[in-house]
Amino acid sequence: MNHIELFAGCGGLSLGLETAGFDLLMANELSPMASETFAWNHLNADLADEKNMGKVLWISSQHSRENIKSRLRENPMEAVGIDGKHSDLLSLKPTSAQLKRSLLVGSIVDLNSMLLNKKNKWLLESIKALSGNGEIDLISGGPPCQSFSLAGLREHSNDRNQLPAEFAKFVGILKPKLALLENVSGILRAFRVGENKYYAWYEVAKAFCEEGYVPLCLHLNAKYVGVAQNRPRFVLLAFRSDIFKEFVTKVTDDRLTEELNRSREFFESEELRESYGNLDYIDVVKHPSFYDTEMFSYLRTLTDGELHTVEDAIDDLRDEKNSIALSEYVNDMNDGLLNYHNHPVDRMVNHEPRSNNPKVKSRFRIYQVIAQVDNELSKEVIKFMKTEGESAIKESTLKVIAAHWLLDLNGNQILKPTPQFVLEILTNLYTKKQTQRALRADVPAPAALSIPDDACHYYESPETQRTLTVREMARIQSFPDWYQIKSKVTTGGQMRKFEVPQYTQIGNAVPPLLGLQLGLLCKEILNLVGD
Repeated sequence: MNHIELFAGCGGLSLGLETAGFDLLMANELSPMASETFAWNHLNADLADEKNMGKVLWISSQHSRENIKSRLRENPMEAVGIDGKHSDLLSLKPTSAQLKRSLLVGSIVDLNSMLLNKKNKWLLESIKALSGNGEIDLISGGPPCQSFSLAGLREHSNDRNQLPAEFAKFVGILKPKLALLENVSGILRAFRVGENKYYAWYEVAKAFCEEGYVPLCLHLNAKYVGVAQNRPRFVLLAFRSDIFKEFVTKVTDDRLTEELNRSREFFESEELRESYGNLDYIDVVKHPSFYDTEMFSYLRTLTDGELHTVEDAIDDLRDEKNSIALSEYVNDMNDGLLNYHNHPVDRMVNHEPRSNNPKVKSRFRIYQVIAQVDNELSKEVIKFMKTEGESAIKESTLKVIAAHWLLDLNGNQILKPTPQFVLEILTNLYTKKQTQRALRADVPAPAALSIPDDACHYYESPETQRTLTVREMARIQSFPDWYQIKSKVTTGGQMRKFEVPQYTQIGNAVPPLLGLQLGLLCKEILNLVGD
């Protein structure tokens, strides 16, 4: 079976799908920085070496192919648009053999424009020929989600909100048997536009209907398929109409048939699609019976009592002497996920701890303490720090914190702090950070992990008041230790708007173990309709 990957990012979804048995035909990614990681791990290509770029082609760039260093650092949004730009596709006109297992760097908008231009009929034919028989089994991808995310600005007018529609357009051009779109849970929550509500996921489902695809909308959580992170995700599985009809005839489970009939009615009735509320998404927690069906049980393999924890993911990484054994979780990732080019397994790659000043370490120690107590006390302390002491804090709260050792503003360990000392420390730890917290060792990590200082380590020693390393974040996301994250480690200022450094690549990625289970599901669907 084969697939084309859109919005490929650093390659988490592709890794999972290929482990499930899908052969990558071609991939597309806008960011040159994320493309470095994808190319290294999936194509064995080094974009920092112009002699080893392999099958990596730019859809459009402000710079020539010879100027690869400038290409890797350009703002990709300024490279959008074919006119007046350098395009490897148009200048090299690669054959189907040259496109096979390639990475196209650039905008899906430009790629769709090329494919719809009759002058480029050769490109459309070359891509269709990638599968050998002209049938593409799966097109998959996770469009950028910042403007849908609850952690972001949730801008209805953001251009990125149009990218799922471009995904559907590409699917309509290539006509695969299945399409798989992954996104953040925030896509399920309404935008307000004037007095009206706008549901992005519903509009995306309608867009696939317009292209001849029947949508099945799911609300999953990566923690239920073995990822050490509480990571709820929206997934739209779209069936080409003829594939859907055949699939329905072969399904024997009444619960699955019930949901498929709802999707069929939505697809067949333009009137139903006109107003919100005529299609449901199937939640992994609220609708457990659906995920008990034999086929969709791939998407819930663990119960709440079986989840992998932060400690499972990263505990050995805090010990440079290798005296802490690797967990079953880490061994399963390293051994079970497909290592394309036998890259060496090295847990220390991307594992450079970041230094924090004494004041930050003092605040991190407070986070470690309040992570152990009840949620209301934690809210009280965080609100106090965010308002520079203007909100109230109870004497009892200060006593609870004083029962633990702390760090003063110079980084010195205070073994027996007084409540007055705690008050003075908290008053001087003002922060604007909205999501910063200490991880808990005994539960999956929180979903909001995309920048270095989102979270600090859970381990309680004077040396472990620090943010996570890139490798630790990758472990939590279920990336194996042979998977190297390339390009800059972090960024800042205005460059945050377009650069995708290592931490952000991991934060944006589809966890490979989730990709694996989605791949196994798609494979079973395709096997069923192929009988």
